[in-house]
Amino acid sequence: MKIIGIGNAIVDVICKVDENFITKNNLTKGNMKLIFDENEFKNLISNLKIEKTISGGSVANSIVGLSQLRNNVGFIGKISDDRLGEKYEIGLKKENVNYFYEKKKEKIPTGTCLILITPDSERTMCTFLGIAGKINDEDISSDVIKNSEMIFLEGYLWDEGEPKKAFDKAISNSKKVSMSLSDKFCVDRHKTHFLQLVKKKLDLTFANEEEIMSLIDAKNFDEVVSFAKQINKHLVITRGKNGAVSVNGENIEQIGVKKNLNVVDLTGAGDLFAAGYLHGLINNFSQKECLAKGTEMSAKIIQQIGARIN
Repeated sequence: MKIIGIGNAIVDVICKVDENFITKNNLTKGNMKLIFDENEFKNLISNLKIEKTISGGSVANSIVGLSQLRNNVGFIGKISDDRLGEKYEIGLKKENVNYFYEKKKEKIPTGTCLILITPDSERTMCTFLGIAGKINDEDISSDVIKNSEMIFLEGYLWDEGEPKKAFDKAISNSKKVSMSLSDKFCVDRHKTHFLQLVKKKLDLTFANEEEIMSLIDAKNFDEVVSFAKQINKHLVITRGKNGAVSVNGENIEQIGVKKNLNVVDLTGAGDLFAAGYLHGLINNFSQKECLAKGTEMSAKIIQQIGARIN
């Protein structure tokens, strides 16, 4: 197995809304809000027209992208034996992803992420983690991890207690560790822990500019590059309209964005960028070629709705 992804197993529910819906529900456009109350989540979704549902979750999106590029990959994520859980498992297997989790009937339902797309193509997410956030070390098979060349983790999943134990077990059994910082919300919430992970445990870190600058309290992007060189790790940073940068020790490469795209939905842009970059990495591409593949995958996904390349 080339890469095993470990992340939140979340069913994405995609809906188009106007700006007023975002304001009325006290949401911050472009960000992710965690909802802990199942009823609050049901109320939010009750009046919306659903465009489509997908077996999602950040790392799962990347893993499906890697599978579509014909890599042998797998995924570990916790679901319940319910209607959405069944949909989730079928959806992943349909994409030729090896799914290493035996679902059970849980008291808590399968996780759901409401993806609200405003007319400007920005996406605002409301996530009810459900059972996905209850992953623990017993859900992680040491043998599966040992038989893969690399694991890919997501910041969204990291939390004190049981999820941290799952992370620790996966990291201690892996050959190489890559991780996405996921969201500035996650970075701000777990800054001390994430900083230690980036410095000591991760071989490769994916982040956007806002996340990495928040993590190290940088005043400008030069400080980010200096930090990456100083810790001598592989950092890949997406910079929106300024493209992306890869820093691996002393080697720095950058790439611009693709122009004249018909952007309809930014959901999954970072996930598919990571898929492209990781595809390059495990197939011995140069740093520059990895960036190009990441940019190509990202450009494809933002020209359609959802985080799956059709």
